[in-house]
Amino acid sequence: MAEINPSENEQQGSGPRRYVARPKICQFCADKNVLIDYKQVDMLRRYVTDDGKIRPRRQTGTCARHQRELAREIKRARHLALLPFVGEEWTEYVR
Repeated sequence: MAEINPSENEQQGSGPRRYVARPKICQFCADKNVLIDYKQVDMLRRYVTDDGKIRPRRQTGTCARHQRELAREIKRARHLALLPFVGEEWTEYVR
């Protein structure tokens, strides 16, 4: 019988650390005083990627109700030119 080197045995059993996702709490449900408004551009920017896309719920941790409100207000802010439709790299390309 071949003997197993302890260092080889440890490497087989314990692989790289895995990411364990913790459930995210909706910021708007936790703090009832925070309102979602199209005029709060700095708050809405946190929920938009660099490309200009709306971040999904799994990234932001918002509940379904507040994610719908966020999407509506982001779209309103885009329509009024408070937020860009596309990211920074595209605006440089167009010029």
